[in-house]
Amino acid sequence: MTATATTASAVATSATSANSVTASAVATSAIATPTEKTGARTAEAAGVIENARERIDMLDDRIIGLVQERMAVSAVIQEARITSGGRRVNLSREMEVLGHYRDALGKPGTTLAMTLLELCRGRV
Repeated sequence: MTATATTASAVATSATSANSVTASAVATSAIATPTEKTGARTAEAAGVIENARERIDMLDDRIIGLVQERMAVSAVIQEARITSGGRRVNLSREMEVLGHYRDALGKPGTTLAMTLLELCRGRV
């Protein structure tokens, strides 16, 4: 083998090795460890957080389903009210709902209730 061929072979081997290291580093950084993913400092805490997040995701799915059900029931009420000659929205009832959420959840409950009422009013 000539000196040039040997040098070219060494450079190619070095480049291949560097690419492998870079690819490995990219693959490793793309897969976050449980502690990196959760912000926990121990594997045990990461496990607790991951389990609790799974539970929250399930609860969120249930909440979304309940909100959708509430929207459907509200549409039935609005249709009956409008068909009978009434208004689409009953402000005194909305005030009751706001008070109920505020009493149960404090000031943020009022904001949540306002969002629910907005969702349930349907399109104007």
